[in-house]
Amino acid sequence: MAKTILIADDEQDIRDLLAYNLTKEGFAVETAANGKEALRKLEETPIALIILDIMMPEMDGFEACRAIRSNSKTAGIPILFLTARAGEVDQIVSLELGADDYVQKPVSPRILVARVKSLLRRFERTEKLPPGGTEEKINSTGIEIDRGSYKVYIDKKEIFFPRKEFELLYFLAAHPGRIYKREALLDEVWGRDTFVVERTVDVHIFKVREKLGEYGKRIETVKGVGYRYTLE
Repeated sequence: MAKTILIADDEQDIRDLLAYNLTKEGFAVETAANGKEALRKLEETPIALIILDIMMPEMDGFEACRAIRSNSKTAGIPILFLTARAGEVDQIVSLELGADDYVQKPVSPRILVARVKSLLRRFERTEKLPPGGTEEKINSTGIEIDRGSYKVYIDKKEIFFPRKEFELLYFLAAHPGRIYKREALLDEVWGRDTFVVERTVDVHIFKVREKLGEYGKRIETVKGVGYRYTLE
């Protein structure tokens, strides 16, 4: 069955061009003219990947990305930002909100299709299991990380972690005591074929610690080096 790509862009010409090229490559395509319409499409159709513009009426791409990542039903869907905005700040904000890739307009449709395929392949490799370790469950006092169901329990209460936050926590917890530089965490959790800045790691570490509550101190910052997870 063909994977369905959702294109959210307020320019009809862009939607038509991308839909044509993705359809030629065997994908099914849904389109939306703004963020609100994109969220409605997500409720109606199983989506494999979302292409989001930033500047859209009613609800922009940033707001839509935030809503997608905060919903446990859609949090694991890959998001690729496609935008004419070239500022580094926009790229950083996009990735910090949970986007998986960022492509600047104008872009060759062939290159965009290649990026879509690359992103889907990367997610397929980690769809069942996140990177690092072989344990189905990691338990330490007060924390249980279940990689089979992508669930985290804090003091036996389930706490929702978006996909990248879960994978980052799992990877560190699977290698307790070992210090990882930011570059290594980018390679292991985000992959080498995606543009992600090092600051993204810091932001995700902050969010993971916040969700862990009193156990957040188990993720230690090693000044000038990186991060490590301690069992107690």
